[in-house]
Amino acid sequence: MHIFAPQNKYILIMSLYETVFILTPVLSDEQAKEAVKKIEGEVKTLKGKVRHSESWGLRKLAYPIQKKSTGFYFLMEFQVAGENISTFELMMKRDERVLRFLTVKMDSHHEAYAEKRRAKKSGKETAVEA
Repeated sequence: MHIFAPQNKYILIMSLYETVFILTPVLSDEQAKEAVKKIEGEVKTLKGKVRHSESWGLRKLAYPIQKKSTGFYFLMEFQVAGENISTFELMMKRDERVLRFLTVKMDSHHEAYAEKRRAKKSGKETAVEA
């Protein structure tokens, strides 16, 4: 989305997105890390910014995908212009290492929940909510 600004310039609106993706389990740890770096690099080539990335490790799938019962799960939060999401998702579809992925646009509530979850996971949260 572009917004017209003074001096005939357009301002690019960056939205916050979250993608959870599953990599094939036949990859080594190094190959999985390389695949994640490639995906993060794709966000950067689309003039985006990766805000947070975390590995959930090797997990059992709910149902077999491509005759595989496990996969490496990853979560990535990033900012990018909305018009570039289709390019990002096309790259994910073309990557043979990615079994499945889901990208969602984060609203303010989703963003607050993600921050709270990260703080709780890192042990920084000290206040108990009622």
